[in-house]
Amino acid sequence: MRLDRYLSQVTELSRSESRQMIRAGRVSIDGSVITQPTHQVDSVTQIHLDEQLLERPLPRYYMVNKPAGVVCATRDPSHRTILDLLDLGRPETLHIAGRLDIDATGLVLVTDDGQWSHRITSPSRSCGKTYLVTLKHPLQQEQAATIRQGVSLRNEEKPTRPADLQQLDETQWRLTISEGRYHQVKRMFAAVGNRVVGLHRLSIGPLTLDEHLSAGDYRALSQNEIDSF
Repeated sequence: MRLDRYLSQVTELSRSESRQMIRAGRVSIDGSVITQPTHQVDSVTQIHLDEQLLERPLPRYYMVNKPAGVVCATRDPSHRTILDLLDLGRPETLHIAGRLDIDATGLVLVTDDGQWSHRITSPSRSCGKTYLVTLKHPLQQEQAATIRQGVSLRNEEKPTRPADLQQLDETQWRLTISEGRYHQVKRMFAAVGNRVVGLHRLSIGPLTLDEHLSAGDYRALSQNEIDSF
């Protein structure tokens, strides 16, 4: 990571202010003054600003109960974003691990730990995600069988991976998939002639949405929850 970026993350300084501090000779790494803002730093170096040791904040991990109408983005000119729901400092360091469509609701994870989020979102990890799906029309058994075994999506060569699909009532189903293709759940049911009218994510991997979180609320993850991935 660049030195000026590191300073802006662990202090109240902006990137431009950080560069000014560095060029003025007020920053040292392992006892040596560094005047280049582009100097690369790592987690084992000791960095001082005006002889005060700077310590990187601990990584942050949150679950959010996303309401409809909120986008899973860090910025959006027209809609509220997930980060707008979080009353937290340094929001620019956070990112979303597992997005939902604007009209979908439920569990979203937010963190500043890139390695941790990669374990959740990487296709090679096959991290299961479970949804409550509400359909416009009842689903026929042969259509459900197609969903379970893998569906051929429009403009894609490979069918979806096998899915776990359990019926709850005439138009509600519990679906678990291990992929994250673009609009995948909606496209899967569209491929068998139906339409998703409600989509709520219940869990990601071993982590289930806290039933005490109202729509729009969030909480920090426990260490056990963090380690479960």
